[in-house]
Amino acid sequence: MHIHILGICGTFMGGLAALAREAGHRVTGCDAGVYPPMSDQLRALGIDLIDGFGADQMALRPDMFVIGNVVSRARLADGSPRFPLMEAILDAGAPYTSGPQWLAEHVLQGRHVMAVAGTHGKTTTTSMLAWILEAGGRHPGFLVGGVPLNFGVSARLGGQPAGQPLFVIEADEYDTAFFDKRSKFVHYRPRTAVLNNLEFDHADIFDDLQAIERQFHHLVRTVPSQGRVVFNGLEESLARVLNMGCWSEVRSFGAAVSDFTAEGEPHDFAVCRQGRPLARVTWGLDGVHNQLNALAAIAAAEHVGVAVADSAQALAGFRNVRRRMEVRGTATLPGSTAPVTVYDDFAHHPTAIRTTLDGLRRRLRSVGDTGRILAAFEPRSNTMKLGTMKAQLPWSLEAADLAFCHAGGLDWDAGDALRPLGARAQVSADVDELVSAVVMAARPGDHIVCMSNGGFGNVHQRLLDALAGGAQ
Repeated sequence: MHIHILGICGTFMGGLAALAREAGHRVTGCDAGVYPPMSDQLRALGIDLIDGFGADQMALRPDMFVIGNVVSRARLADGSPRFPLMEAILDAGAPYTSGPQWLAEHVLQGRHVMAVAGTHGKTTTTSMLAWILEAGGRHPGFLVGGVPLNFGVSARLGGQPAGQPLFVIEADEYDTAFFDKRSKFVHYRPRTAVLNNLEFDHADIFDDLQAIERQFHHLVRTVPSQGRVVFNGLEESLARVLNMGCWSEVRSFGAAVSDFTAEGEPHDFAVCRQGRPLARVTWGLDGVHNQLNALAAIAAAEHVGVAVADSAQALAGFRNVRRRMEVRGTATLPGSTAPVTVYDDFAHHPTAIRTTLDGLRRRLRSVGDTGRILAAFEPRSNTMKLGTMKAQLPWSLEAADLAFCHAGGLDWDAGDALRPLGARAQVSADVDELVSAVVMAARPGDHIVCMSNGGFGNVHQRLLDALAGGAQ
């Protein structure tokens, strides 16, 4: 089969393309501004990429057009279509489908699907679960919205062990396509579903938290009676979801009365089932959020026969995911010996920002590091661009000594939103200005955390160069 993917450079669609190519299909694709690293990864797989959405791509005559949710029926100011190729597909009556639907029909069919959903921690928990299964010799397939360092790739088909093959997937609640406004995850039909947490997000497509809870319940409805739903017992929103009805085995984690709990610090803790210690996780990760992610992965892996002790042993070797508090480098200021450390993190929701900074603060205190935390961030997600959560920004940045906001392109006043932080917060109109402000404020021993769900103008390397006295 020849498939042509519209919006191929997105994380999900790029992973789908890699899976389709591995399965033996001919894959081509297009996107606006075909860009690395995804473009490099795809071309290395022999996938031809086209820049733009021109109608001339109809000449490729694929068996199926696979449509990413970046594509819409929107029109430009002059009245012309933003996506001419999509209009041509519709006019010609050519076959098309969504990415999640194609994945369900051509990859997930016949597999035991393990889906990880939640506002936060999906990528990390999906990666943990895939690694637990890999360490146990199960060779699972997976599709992750990031690159797990243990694997070095974001997607693979996996092996064909005796019994039903496993596939671990990051289950996103964002909508499927312009012609299918259901959440992506309703297509996956998991036998094991993890509900990590649930907060309001995606204000561009959801009116309120209740609307997202309804989508989560659609996911719960698809889990068979012999399946398992693993949920965070600390989340009232998830309790409401399950109270709408659940027809599967349920296992909880996190709360004091949950099936799976942790005793100890996030970097070294006992895993307990119904209060009885079964194993111990000692690893390089910090933060209560990662401890909860681990419990979720352990409870999910148990459903397919992995002993808790084996899961805990596997997690000792878990190396996290790129862009999750990834150290991008260190730089030594002139005349100093104490380096400044620059991190990259994917945090963009206020809760994720707070969790990231709190986790770093706890880790620094545990080793007696008195260095300051400088938070450099950009409100780039659709929800943050709308200003829906701007009032939560001061709360999210409490653990930072200084905060630097890239406010270019926002329709709301970031300076006003950050006013409660007083002199601790600075707002910059562009990345150059932000880099200059951070470098001017930096001291030996500081920790600079760059947070965005985009490329952030390569701010990490620019900071490292500027701190070392190079060009900004």
